[in-house]
Amino acid sequence: MTSPQGRFEAAASLLDGAVLEATDAHGKHLFHRYEGDRWVHIHLGLFGRFFVHDDPPPEPRPTTRYRISGGGRTTDLVGAAACELLSPPEVDQLRARLGPDPIRSDADPELAWAALQRRSVSIGRALMDQRVLAGVGNVYRAEVLFVHGIHPELPARQLDRERFDAIWATLVTWLRRGVRERRIITTDPAEIGRPRSRLRRSEATYVYRQQRCRRCDTEIRRYDLAGRWVYVCETCQPSPQRGAT
Repeated sequence: MTSPQGRFEAAASLLDGAVLEATDAHGKHLFHRYEGDRWVHIHLGLFGRFFVHDDPPPEPRPTTRYRISGGGRTTDLVGAAACELLSPPEVDQLRARLGPDPIRSDADPELAWAALQRRSVSIGRALMDQRVLAGVGNVYRAEVLFVHGIHPELPARQLDRERFDAIWATLVTWLRRGVRERRIITTDPAEIGRPRSRLRRSEATYVYRQQRCRRCDTEIRRYDLAGRWVYVCETCQPSPQRGAT
């Protein structure tokens, strides 16, 4: 193991030659467990990526934070928001701060429901709070609210249990399918008129980065919500100020 960039050099020198025993993910947080119960915590952020090379690998990029080799392959981590060596108690503390991840088989939706009841912010903000739900990004936030007809400004506490259960079930399906297919598709191919395998990138979402709603042709409203763009069709997702709940 090496850190060509140098920012992970001290930890890499401690782990060099150690066996990678397991990997795990919780939301947007990745964990590599090495022999001796030593953990590398990684958060890709917006720009982090892994690159896998058959050996012999190319020269590392100047921004390669973390390079691991073994079994005839080399993996480089580039552009991550976080890459750090943690002790088991530190890993436990980090996981304890995260909400349930719908993609995991051990996820408990009751924890997310309880967290929403304690939030005074809008549902659009709450769904991006990793302490409420781990792993839900901006695309899934926009799309899951659209398909269930919920405006992002609805107060989180006003979301009823029936709609929460529907949101959870949709996210479980979408997130797990996204991992299998390695792409995000939230539209129904029957509505688009072509098989999933042939959907263009522009046809994969209803409102996210769209100019007009795919269902009613209303112009999509885009605005900043806590530092991230939110997308909403205010015909299909009536504003709570208009009396919708």
